[in-house]
Amino acid sequence: MSEVTKLQVGLEFLVSGLISVVMHPPIKITEWLIQGPGIFCWEQKGGGLFSVAPTDSGSEGQPLLLSPEPDSSWPSPPPCPMAAITDLSFMYRWFKNCNVVRNLSDKYVFITGCDSGFGNLLARQLVDRGMRVLAACFTEEGAQKLQQDTSYRLQTTLLDVTKTESIKAAAQWVRDQVGEQGLWALVNNAGVGLPSGPNEWLTKEDFVKVINVNLVGLIEVTLHMLPMVKKARGRVVNMSSSGGRVAVIGGGYCVSKFGVEAFSDSIRRELHYFGVKVSIIEPGNYRTSILGKESLEMRMRKMWARLPQETRDSYGEEYFHIYTDKLKNMMQLAEPRIRDVTNSMEHAIVSRSPRIRYNPGLDAKLLYIPLAKLPTPVTDFILSRYLPRPADSV
Repeated sequence: MSEVTKLQVGLEFLVSGLISVVMHPPIKITEWLIQGPGIFCWEQKGGGLFSVAPTDSGSEGQPLLLSPEPDSSWPSPPPCPMAAITDLSFMYRWFKNCNVVRNLSDKYVFITGCDSGFGNLLARQLVDRGMRVLAACFTEEGAQKLQQDTSYRLQTTLLDVTKTESIKAAAQWVRDQVGEQGLWALVNNAGVGLPSGPNEWLTKEDFVKVINVNLVGLIEVTLHMLPMVKKARGRVVNMSSSGGRVAVIGGGYCVSKFGVEAFSDSIRRELHYFGVKVSIIEPGNYRTSILGKESLEMRMRKMWARLPQETRDSYGEEYFHIYTDKLKNMMQLAEPRIRDVTNSMEHAIVSRSPRIRYNPGLDAKLLYIPLAKLPTPVTDFILSRYLPRPADSV
């Protein structure tokens, strides 16, 4: 079905579902979503559009979204308005999420930070979708491995987002690749998480190291790529964090992510008239290489050892051990399945209706984002109770 324009849940889906909900409330949703999102699409025949099912060649050209009559052996439940509202809400969201842009195989995507983690997996997913991926890696080793593991649709380059000359070279390379077509999507994914800890334990250099990668580098890459994105009327996808909505840890990480949020909001409003959409990814706690290879405990011990004796006395050894243990526990509880994040990034790239903000992860949805929306004194009270009490506390 090469000429089928895939639109995985069509208007007929909504109308048929609405009729079914009204006539037979509540519907068992698995009866009409039994084959998942790939069952419905549209095909043009003659002068009209018909819904067809690619998985059912015997019924091509016939509307397939039919809710079966309730089995007589099953008692008919009483009408439930809330169930109807829930079903309709689900159908609307499904329709919006599955509405993808056309000609993806012709579109270019530039992704930073592809050595590992989110960027690496996203690059592979987009290649599998048939898109043209321009992957920027920090190391030669990472670039070679990614190139070997994928297809001709992926090309790699080296990029250090803290160096202007490296960014300029990468921008020229991208320009040579995309030509007059322009760049469909820029994905600013490169980032670091450490050094982090109590702010008083850190130096200016600790803050600058993180902010230069997560914020300043992101801004400079964006500024160099924007003319190409505007030409394609494409997308900018910026990797932020739940830590960009509520500061849960000290150091440059949350500071930089708050900056990413502000920068993304401002360029989204400025680029609206050029047809460019800007999305922000705000994942919860996921297990990636953002923390580096050195153990967290070793980093914390080095940080503690360099503090003046007066500062160590004010916090106390017990504070150091409890704080370190809490950070270790947080890292151990980090979600290893990162596909939820890359699926959000992919949706921001391929959907006709990308969201402004994505919050992958249960901890993001149920903890961090709600904390960010509470009155500040309430958030302060909750988060301060998580921290240990210093030796010199009042």
